[in-house]
Amino acid sequence: MTAEALPDPPARPGARRSDPRRRRPLNREAVVDAALAIVDADGLEGLSMRRVAERLETGPASLYAHVANKDELMELVYDRVLAEVRLPEPDKRRWEEQLKDALRQLYAVLVAHRDIAFVSMARLPVGPNMLRVAEGLLAILRAGGVPERVIALAMDYASLAVNSLAYEESLYPADATAEQIDAYYRQVTDYFASLPADRFPNLAAMAGALMEPEREERLDFAFDVLVQGVAALARAGKRRK
Repeated sequence: MTAEALPDPPARPGARRSDPRRRRPLNREAVVDAALAIVDADGLEGLSMRRVAERLETGPASLYAHVANKDELMELVYDRVLAEVRLPEPDKRRWEEQLKDALRQLYAVLVAHRDIAFVSMARLPVGPNMLRVAEGLLAILRAGGVPERVIALAMDYASLAVNSLAYEESLYPADATAEQIDAYYRQVTDYFASLPADRFPNLAAMAGALMEPEREERLDFAFDVLVQGVAALARAGKRRK
């Protein structure tokens, strides 16, 4: 005979009780969802097993049935973020443009999630979305006829470059305004220009030029250098055959 479920007991005066209808079933997806919400709000520094458990209205010990530790959880969050990346079908006539667009998209997705790019450092892709993105980038490079040795080196460098650029962006104070950042760079420009010209002739002379390019121009230049460099090495590799 099945015992009849008991109703919830009355709460103490002033106590806050969660609505059981709003609780999500505890599984890996729910744990990763909660962790990503914390990262988006407070960055990786704010992520802990305790905070994830509190968000899910459970105890930290219950999370370990779904993730081994915080390190694995961060990797799962990083992989979840990469689900937002959409790569095109490779076109050998447009592979350079496609590669640049893919790298910019990857950068934009990472920047949208605070400092999540840090998780990628010194890691190889193993999650399903990491593998999907890696496969898509390889397909674009191979469609362009890039030699395998160049592809292998380019994949390593492109990952490091994109993730480093995204991580650096996250280091700016979250509450810094565009005006505050512009003011800082104007101060740096004035500082360089004030340096003794006999000791720092180039820094003093180029103070304005060094600080002039905007963020988008700098990013565009970085991705142009990467993609055009790969293309040049690919052409050189073909000529050596």
